[in-house]
Amino acid sequence: MKLVKHAIAWLLATAMLHTAVAAEPVPEHIGQEIAQARVAGKGSFRWFGLKIYDAKLWVGDKGYQTHAPATAPLALDLRYARSLQGKKIAEASEDEMRKLNLGSAQQRANWQAAMERIFPDVNEGTHLTGVYLPNQGTRFYLNGKFLGEIMDTSFSHAFFAIWLDPKTTASELRTALLTDAGPRQ
Repeated sequence: MKLVKHAIAWLLATAMLHTAVAAEPVPEHIGQEIAQARVAGKGSFRWFGLKIYDAKLWVGDKGYQTHAPATAPLALDLRYARSLQGKKIAEASEDEMRKLNLGSAQQRANWQAAMERIFPDVNEGTHLTGVYLPNQGTRFYLNGKFLGEIMDTSFSHAFFAIWLDPKTTASELRTALLTDAGPRQ
């Protein structure tokens, strides 16, 4: 009986160790914005077979609600696999918002101009992080350093819809990002 108790204790300790090892360290800028942040899912975005970036969706204990607008903070971290101009990233973002029929033409033009002011050119390995703040807007970070913010809830909804809306053009990436996005008990 004693041997069985020791075996069970060892198995539980091993399982907890593997869980702790498997958990990703939370980047400081994400931890400051989201309490109890954890990776909900991750995947890669490819365009005509070329990898453009790897993406990670970070959520807190409330997870991500698939109905819009989200009521809990979340962060989307993109690690670029190639060099791109910030202006092109902003243009592509506006194009995806248009495809999802989000915002008016004037709103999207204003949002694109704001993104062009904030988004820098990126190189392989560069991290751009967008943090969704419910009922406020979005903050952007470059490699963990604050870049700027767009405090417009309509923009925030449209921006994160690029990856999280059921009608996104990147449906496989959406599925990968939402793998473990539910709330924690």
